[in-house]
Amino acid sequence: MLNPISYMYEGILKRGILNSPILVNHLLLVLDETDLLSDDPAATAKGLEKLRHFIKWCHALKIDIISVYIGVIRDGMDKKLLEKTYSHLIQHITKALSKEKASIAIYADTSAPEPPYVKFINAVDDDKDNNRKKINISIGLGGRSELTKAIKEIVKRVKKGEIKPEEIDEKVIESELIFKSEPSLVIRSGATRLTDFLLWQSVYSEFYFTDVNWANFRKIDLLRAVRDFQWRERRFGR
Repeated sequence: MLNPISYMYEGILKRGILNSPILVNHLLLVLDETDLLSDDPAATAKGLEKLRHFIKWCHALKIDIISVYIGVIRDGMDKKLLEKTYSHLIQHITKALSKEKASIAIYADTSAPEPPYVKFINAVDDDKDNNRKKINISIGLGGRSELTKAIKEIVKRVKKGEIKPEEIDEKVIESELIFKSEPSLVIRSGATRLTDFLLWQSVYSEFYFTDVNWANFRKIDLLRAVRDFQWRERRFGR
């Protein structure tokens, strides 16, 4: 329960954000698997509930594309345990977000040679409903895996004679990427480590690191991150 002063401060921040001509079109949130999956059922429920709230907070700020990357520790992990971790994350996230009014896609990289596992929730035809809110959840599917898969697809197209090697440019590479949208803002909760998710797409994104861990992340922390983004002078590599 917020005290009156904190409540007023949140209101001031929100109004300032919504009145700014600089809006966040696509926000990327970076988490670890332990933020959403724990041996303690209560902690797991709390982490997933926080994710639901985070999405609603973003939508209230008119952020219509939300991506969430969940890093999964693989080094030294037994294959069966790793598969169990992926399965549990997918099940819990699907249940937690099943009632969200958005087109949701959950991607999981199981390190298999085949394309990543994909599950769609409330999916819509992008061509018919471009204004629909979109949520992308990536479980362990990093940028290196995405780029590797894109290069393999381009090689197949070259072998088929669909394109010539000299015709390969940025547009061709981007056409084979899984995630098409470039995030305006990347928020890393509880750590200062970068992630390799959306390596290509986030080259001009603004990064916001907070030492507030996910369990303690509040609406005001999101508001401060977005306000900080609006105050920055974006250079887009110039």
